[in-house]
Amino acid sequence: MDASGPQDLPSGVVAPFDQNDPSFIADPYPVFAALRVQGEVHWHDGMGLAVAVSHAASSAVLRHRSLGRLWTDAKPLEEFASFNLLHRNSLLENEGATHARLRRLVSAAFGRGHVERLRPRIAELADGLVDGLVDRVRADGSADLLEHVAGPLPVEVIAELLGVPHSERSLLQPWSNAIVKMYEHGLAEDKRAAAERAAREFVAYLREVVALRRRQPGDDLVSDLVAVTDSDGARLSEDELVATAVLLLMAGHEATVNVIGNGVLALVEHRDQWERLVADPGLLETAVEELIRYDSPLQLFERTATKREEIAGHVVEEGAKIAALLGAAARDPEVFERPDEFDVGRTPNQHLGFGMGIHYCLGAPLARIEVQAAVDALRRKLPGMELAATPRRREEFVIRGLHELPLGAG
Repeated sequence: MDASGPQDLPSGVVAPFDQNDPSFIADPYPVFAALRVQGEVHWHDGMGLAVAVSHAASSAVLRHRSLGRLWTDAKPLEEFASFNLLHRNSLLENEGATHARLRRLVSAAFGRGHVERLRPRIAELADGLVDGLVDRVRADGSADLLEHVAGPLPVEVIAELLGVPHSERSLLQPWSNAIVKMYEHGLAEDKRAAAERAAREFVAYLREVVALRRRQPGDDLVSDLVAVTDSDGARLSEDELVATAVLLLMAGHEATVNVIGNGVLALVEHRDQWERLVADPGLLETAVEELIRYDSPLQLFERTATKREEIAGHVVEEGAKIAALLGAAARDPEVFERPDEFDVGRTPNQHLGFGMGIHYCLGAPLARIEVQAAVDALRRKLPGMELAATPRRREEFVIRGLHELPLGAG
């Protein structure tokens, strides 16, 4: 298929997907497979960009230095001041010298042992949350994994990381949920307004946190972000501190919630694999990677060309956008043997769930620890878990997840 831009499709060629179609959102993988047969890159008229559907092309999109994360302000500017502030100052939305400086400083703060410091606390949190889930299952016959485990666990972990008091942690998840809606295409105006309102409240809250850490440093990441300096004495600005904290919550929360939700659904739907994992905890590490690969929590990463580039024969003109479809790359038979099979022992597992290249996720080690802790707690405390009702999938395409996952004891 010639994928250079909008065009009429010849007979027999699979049309790019409708990202708002509930049947596609329910199971996009057969569509991705059909598209891969036609070509590695396709033009998507609805989103106004090219989409890479093979592992090789998606990897190239993520690695190529002429394809960058170039932030474009949400408009009108006066209505999205806080949302735009967070992204203009984000490590994820900058390139070149700015990105290098931000990543160096944030990596230095992260490198002060925060992930390993939290490892036992994460296991403790996961055990306590799963204990609560099991109590509710015993009392009521079923309980929602997202409400009682997958949702609160990453919020608690990020709150511990940032030093947010227990009394204020309930604020974080609603802010994150509202802001990330802006990453969907064609979002309704009321949800856009809600995203800006959440961003404004979050920015104001974090400015207070930063001011407090300047006066009273602790052993949390915000204190280290305040204190860290580059070799030339450079520090993070207050806006960069705030944007970094928000990025940690949004990326860490949304991805982890949906890896756990989508992954546990895959486990209960593939009983043989769940029983295999219950019997052999040595499979936990490979199982976590398979949970990330099999039903990607983030389906699409966008890039913008800083100069004319070619990906798998598709020309991306300067200023044009191209996206890596992570869910499609994760089922590419050129890379994954039996790609549509769920295998908790799969190795190697070269999924792109945490990105690739200079924007590879800094929080990947923390996310892996959280998912492993949650699955291990379920393995030990609810080995007979099964679906108690059919779960409802969220309506969004880019961030793939569930509204709820009701579990019973079996």
